[in-house]
This record gives sequence, structure tokens and C-alpha cells, in this order.
Amino acid sequence: MWVSSVRLAADAYLVCLHHALTTEKEEVMGLLVGQFSEGNEVTCDIYSAVTLRRSDKRKDRVEISPEMLIEAQQKAEQMSASSGQELHIVGWYHSHPHITVWPSDIDLQTQAGYQQMDSRFIGLIFSVYNEDKKTKVGSHQVTCFQATNQSPEGEAPQYVRLPVPLEIQPTPNLATNNQQALENLCATLFDEQSEVLELSRQRSPQYPLAHLHNAAVMVRSVCGLSSLVSGPLVCTMEERLHHIRGTTQHLKQEAEYLKNLLLENEIKVPL
Repeated sequence: MWVSSVRLAADAYLVCLHHALTTEKEEVMGLLVGQFSEGNEVTCDIYSAVTLRRSDKRKDRVEISPEMLIEAQQKAEQMSASSGQELHIVGWYHSHPHITVWPSDIDLQTQAGYQQMDSRFIGLIFSVYNEDKKTKVGSHQVTCFQATNQSPEGEAPQYVRLPVPLEIQPTPNLATNNQQALENLCATLFDEQSEVLELSRQRSPQYPLAHLHNAAVMVRSVCGLSSLVSGPLVCTMEERLHHIRGTTQHLKQEAEYLKNLLLENEIKVPL
């Protein structure tokens, strides 16, 4: 069953994009939490994004381990309990740094595999770190897709992209789940670096100089997390605080105006 359209909450879009911008050398990925609405057509609403550690750090592919799928499903169940909505994993996202937004053959095969578990499963690709060669202006793109097999029955599958209309839905504030995803992003990246360093440590008796080099790279990478994650996150929180203060001030002025209006008309408000 194909999905006719996807609505992505703006704060979930922010999490995905922020994650995609953390590295321009390798692809990153995560899962999408939401729900499907079925009638004459199937619509997908995405409310939250779950960032995941990369089990494969090759430049041209990303993979989800069974452990990460279970962890993401548990988070979806927690979101369901706290929101009162029946939420589950509805799709995945990954980044394409310095390359086109269109899915590769590997992406299509991966998407087809997910659709075997749930035919409604959707994929998002964030193309980042691209710039116009003439103007040198940076840009990013996002696309939504599913995969469909174009091969005749009995032949090897040949998957092609099935585009799905995507709409970014404005949200009045940053949902708690997405705020936590942004806050945990730094820890996710740190865990990735720590796993690599642990492999180096195990081989350190044979290659001590290589381990020292890797440890130095680890320190530099951890320091870089501040500018990649913590800095933009602080800016986001400051903007949110500014918005809350502005809204609070507006509500106080409105309350004062209504209070004066009641006094002028000698209207008593029952307690």
C-alpha cells in the first residue's frame, strides 16, 4: 500500500537537518516516529525523529542494527504513553553530504527491505553541504520516497524511486521529544567516536603509535562537537526563550487591557 502524502512536523524536521549537518564526510541516519491515517488514501504524520548511532561508517551507506531498531521502538512506545496517541516507527531518514538528494541503488534496496516489513514505510533524504558553483551560496534539500520493483515477475528485482509529496507542518514550539533528541545528539556522536577508539585500544599492543594518533583525533573530534551541536542547540534554546518571553509579555498586556475594560464597564467577574 503506497503512501499518498507525508506531513513532517517542523521541529522533527529541525532534528533531522541538524543531525545531517553534523558531518560532511559520512552519511548519518535515524528513524521517524508518527502515525498513518488510512481512508481512501494513506497519509503519514511524522511528529518526532530518533537519532541513531552508525553501525557502518562508510561514506556511501548507513545501516540500522536490530538493537537500534528495538531501542527506537521502545522510545516510540514511551512517546505513545506520554502523548496518548498510538505512535510507532513510520520511516527512516539519512543524509547525502555533497551529493544529490535522489536515492542511490543501495538506498532503494534498503527502502524496499523496510517496506517488506511495512508496505507504508517511507524514507527521507537530506542533501546537505551543497553550494551553487556560480554564487557560492550553500543549500540543502529534502525528498520523501518509497521504492517499487519494476522487474517482471521471476526476474531479479530492479527498484526505482516512487516520489511521495512532503509538507513541512509549522509547530508552535519545540516538542519535548524533539528537544531531547537534540540534547542527546552530542552523546550519540560521542558514543560513535568512543566505539572506534575502543577498537583502536584493543589493537594498541600491536600498533601503539596508531592508537596515540587515534586518541588525539578523538580529543579533537570531541572538542569539535561543541561547535557542531552544543553551539547551535544553545542558539535554538535562546530563540525559544526569547519567543516565550515575548509571548508572556503580550499575554500580560492583554490581561491588563481586559482588566481595565472590565473596570471601565463596572463588570464584576465572579470568583
